[in-house]
Amino acid sequence: MCSVDIHHHDVILNFSSLLNHHHFLPPIILCCPGCVPEDEAYIPTYLEAFPPLPEKGAPGEKAGEPASAWGSKIRPIKASVITQVFHVPLEERRYKDNSQFGEGEEAKVCLDIMQRTGAHIELSLAKDQGLSIMVTGKLDSVMKARKEIVARLQTQASATVAIPKEHHRFVIGKNGEKLQELELKTATKIAIPRPDDPSANIRITGTKEGIEKARHEILLISAEQDKRAVERLSLEKAFHPFIAGAHNRLVQELSQETGARISIPPPSLPKDEIVITGEKEAVALALSRIRAIYDDKKRKTTTISVEVKKSQHKYIVGPKGNTLQEILEATGVSVEMPPLDSSSETIILRGEPDKLGPALTQVYAKAKSVMVVEVTAPAWLHRFIIGKKGQNIGRITQQLPRVHIEFTDGEERISLEGPTEEVEQAQAQIQDIIKDLLVRMDYTEVIIDQRFHRHLIGKNGANINRIKEQYKVSVRIPQDSERSGLVRIEGDPKGVQLARRELIEMVQRMENERTKDLIVEQKYHRTIIGQKGEKIKEVRDKFPEVIINFPDPAQKSDIVQLRGPKNEVEKCAKFLQKIIADLIENSFSLSVPIFKQFHKNIIGKGGANIKKIREETNTKIDLPTENSNSEMIVITGKKCNCEAARDRILAIQRELANIKEAEVTIPAKLHNSLIGSKGCLVRSIMEECGGVHIHFPSEGSGSDKVTIRGPAGEVERAKRQLLQLAEEKQVNNFTAELQAKPEYHKFLIGRGGANIRRVRDRTGARIIFPSPDDTEQELITIVGREEAVRLAQKELETLVKNLDDVVEDSMVVEVRHHRHFVCRRGQVLRELAEEYGGVAVSFPRTGAHSQRVTLKGAKDCVEAAKRRIQEIIEDLESQVSIEVAILQRYHRAVMGPKGCRIQHITREHEVQIKFPERDDSADVCKFEHNKRVNMTLENGEVSPDAESAPRKCDVITISGRAEKCELAKTALLVLYTRITCVCDCVRAQVNIWVPQPEQQSDVIKVTGQIANVERAKLGLLERVKELQAEQEDRALRSFKATMSVDPRFHPKIIGRKGAVISQIRKDHDVSIQFPDKGDEQQVCDVIVISGYERNVEEARQAIQQLVAELQEMVSQDVHLDPRTHARIIGARGKAIRKLMEEFKVDIRFPQPGSDEPDKVTVTGLPETVDNAIDHLLNLEEEYMLSVTETETMAAYMKPPSREDSSAGPAKGFVVRDAPWNAPGNKAPDMSSAEDFPTFGAGVAPKQTSAWGPKKF
Repeated sequence: MCSVDIHHHDVILNFSSLLNHHHFLPPIILCCPGCVPEDEAYIPTYLEAFPPLPEKGAPGEKAGEPASAWGSKIRPIKASVITQVFHVPLEERRYKDNSQFGEGEEAKVCLDIMQRTGAHIELSLAKDQGLSIMVTGKLDSVMKARKEIVARLQTQASATVAIPKEHHRFVIGKNGEKLQELELKTATKIAIPRPDDPSANIRITGTKEGIEKARHEILLISAEQDKRAVERLSLEKAFHPFIAGAHNRLVQELSQETGARISIPPPSLPKDEIVITGEKEAVALALSRIRAIYDDKKRKTTTISVEVKKSQHKYIVGPKGNTLQEILEATGVSVEMPPLDSSSETIILRGEPDKLGPALTQVYAKAKSVMVVEVTAPAWLHRFIIGKKGQNIGRITQQLPRVHIEFTDGEERISLEGPTEEVEQAQAQIQDIIKDLLVRMDYTEVIIDQRFHRHLIGKNGANINRIKEQYKVSVRIPQDSERSGLVRIEGDPKGVQLARRELIEMVQRMENERTKDLIVEQKYHRTIIGQKGEKIKEVRDKFPEVIINFPDPAQKSDIVQLRGPKNEVEKCAKFLQKIIADLIENSFSLSVPIFKQFHKNIIGKGGANIKKIREETNTKIDLPTENSNSEMIVITGKKCNCEAARDRILAIQRELANIKEAEVTIPAKLHNSLIGSKGCLVRSIMEECGGVHIHFPSEGSGSDKVTIRGPAGEVERAKRQLLQLAEEKQVNNFTAELQAKPEYHKFLIGRGGANIRRVRDRTGARIIFPSPDDTEQELITIVGREEAVRLAQKELETLVKNLDDVVEDSMVVEVRHHRHFVCRRGQVLRELAEEYGGVAVSFPRTGAHSQRVTLKGAKDCVEAAKRRIQEIIEDLESQVSIEVAILQRYHRAVMGPKGCRIQHITREHEVQIKFPERDDSADVCKFEHNKRVNMTLENGEVSPDAESAPRKCDVITISGRAEKCELAKTALLVLYTRITCVCDCVRAQVNIWVPQPEQQSDVIKVTGQIANVERAKLGLLERVKELQAEQEDRALRSFKATMSVDPRFHPKIIGRKGAVISQIRKDHDVSIQFPDKGDEQQVCDVIVISGYERNVEEARQAIQQLVAELQEMVSQDVHLDPRTHARIIGARGKAIRKLMEEFKVDIRFPQPGSDEPDKVTVTGLPETVDNAIDHLLNLEEEYMLSVTETETMAAYMKPPSREDSSAGPAKGFVVRDAPWNAPGNKAPDMSSAEDFPTFGAGVAPKQTSAWGPKKF
């Protein structure tokens, strides 16, 4: 396999190489700079295609001459990306099937190698059916890819090479790095036998070329190692110190002088072999020097043995053996120490006789330089000897820093180690401390049952800490894990005895204690404890010796534990039982349904009413929160008191409204069936009848009376439904149940209940869905006659089955609308999922610039969701924004508590209301100054007396459909008027009471000082006149007219983003409302126009004129090549919009995947449609030229290996004015050895040749 490295930026191909590789290289077109071909037929000249190379060192060459077409000399550039080309001969190819070249196993292997290495690989087939592989990438990636290509695409051979076994490790290298590098470099697999394998043969697997390279490299490594030598010399261990010298200085000098490496085993290692490595001459020289030292010492030295206590040996050795080295350096004598784990105390000194004496003296001096003494002291005294934070022992160690003092836990001894004199001083000081402590201190031990230990310690150690501080003692209580009852007390003798007596008394008291468990329902625990534990504190103060423990709320336990003296525990238990009995008696609970609007009247001003009822009836009354939908008021207390409170609350409700109460007689046996599963039937009647309250007698009472309470009309309606249901139950009491996923329920019900109403009307059965509080959320109940129930059940099952069939569909939504659906954490998408059976809607991620939206779910749900999304988009496109100026200081009041007022307006009118950022610097405190700010009237004009334009911080923006924005604006101004009226009265220092709308009262009460009341009254009357004028104006503006327009014209009347209809609204100052697509009860072709009568008529005429124009329009299809559609539409539709505006037509292109992808529909007036179609056909013709040119170029640049072989022979590369075209010349013969000689061939040149004289 041959390989060529090509570094980018350094490549020059000559013509001969171009011809040799022409069978797999794409055609190349070269043009000189300034010679641009005018058309496809342009043929370059020979000199343009192949400019001559500059003559190297040509005579007459001047520095100032312009550079040739090849430019100046190319300077090599080092590149991180390289290219290598490999050639695999046919006989070595692993896969030889050329019928699937580019698609078979070779392509798969290359793709896998590219993914694994990150290199880019291109394959091509040579004329000899060999495989040419070009690998591009970083050096490391290319080498790895090359290795894998050789292993997987080329047949493998193997060979062995034998080198000495000791050279194998040099082939492997440190951590195998050398072997890996060799395998990568030669693209082979090299197997080296294991150390325990006697074979010395190394096996190489790979291509022939790779095997030869690897074999050569291995033999080079072995040859290099043959020049080195290793000698192993076994000498007695006792003489090693003389060879090494003191601190290894002698052996280091030997290594430096000889150049050999000398390794002497350390004294701790029981080996006597010295290893010498290096060049043969250096090893021989070092070996002779070592033998000379050994022989000399062997002849001159003698030994003596001495006995030294084992404990003193470490002082002779010294830290890291330094002392032994010092003796060897000073005297030339080696001291041999017995192993530390040996019991021998004999030390051997080896050296010349005259030097043994001084060495022995030094050994004894070192042995006696350090002394070890033990002092006896009771173990309990150790911590007192050490002192608080080591103060006592610290003083000794500071005075005598070379003394080491060691205390051993559990032992009555203290070890002192150091110089003899200092150890004796430290010993005397410690003994004095011990004597003093034995006089002043005492200890005692007492056995106390382990179960009392935690009580002795107390909460957070309170008891034991008190004893320690009071008696100045230390008390050690064992850990629970020790399972010991031994408590130790240490300290002053008198304090120890007093502490012991108190601990024993505490234990005796605890032994006489009794523990009692009271069963108290957990719901009463907080009441017994009281707020911040006040009530339980009173109980504990009354029974101070009793400990009362309540369980943790998370344990859900009812057991309250009492512990203390027997009599006190009994008294406390009786007291608590009495409290519990009172709680149970006073815990009777009663729920009273009161209409939500009357809750504030029951509370009264400042809570006066509810407070009075609570005090007089001695009950606890809880009302639901303002944001809650519940109407139930809960009364807690004694039964008789609760009933009295209920009657008083109901009386307040009867006074405030026309509340009627009726009784219906229904047999008690039907009550449960009328109530339904978990109250679902009776709840549905109450919801349908305006929130009336239906009360059934308690079960087992035997009463047939059912009470209905609520507004008079709704009570009668509920009474009829209840009696009708009772009659049905008696006659047709058949019930069936159906299981359906909760997310399907809203879809089954439909918008406004449309779907379920159709099923009810067709079958006559009553269908009840579970409420949010029901545990069985999947259960749907069907009630009615058996045949009706069966029919309804069948229809619902069919619907549910269709919902279970999951499909996936998509639709196109413009990117600008995506944010509306995904903002607020996808609230719109969640609502779609809830309403349409849990359909999953997926929008493309931000920045993807895709308009494709995917919907997944039941088929019907997906279709309905698509329609709903389209409606939302149409709403968004027809949205307008209007502004309302309201003083910034009233914004918070307009919003209401937690934004409730503004949320009500946005929900009711389906608009979005945006308040401006707060501008604190723009606030004006004085009322007179505020009059400068304009008041915005109903029609959006500015009052004449306004002194300035509205400030930015006062402007509130309303967005939505135009007619709904106007309604929301009116509601906002009415709310603002009420708030300013109240605020004016507050500034006048009066109190104002405005009746609620449902009271239908005309009386407004004003209280305060007489002058202030009169001023407020005048202000109110002026405001009333303004409101009446506004009311009259609204009455004039409320004129309505309807007109019938074919629904197909509605989008045209609305216009793009509502532009057309907004202009009509603006020109005529009217509100125009189109029918909702989803509302089945609304006539789909009726448009409602409201405003001043004259304006309404003018707007109506404008719409009729627009419809007349639309009716004259025609639609015509034109077939345009789909490849030109994108060019005609333009970037983001800019080109097609401009075209539609220019010709006044509407142009619709087919959707992706359409059956007729080339059909384009043009709609407009006949003459404009014809003009637009002519223009489109012209554009198609123009763009098709460009498309054809692009496709031709793409086909031209396509590699020949991918071209269709049936396409016929290619023209090849053609040039003009070539040398062989000159008169008298002919084209060179490519098979001629003269015209195209092989490398190394000595062919005599011709005298005349089209290529000129030969150059060698």
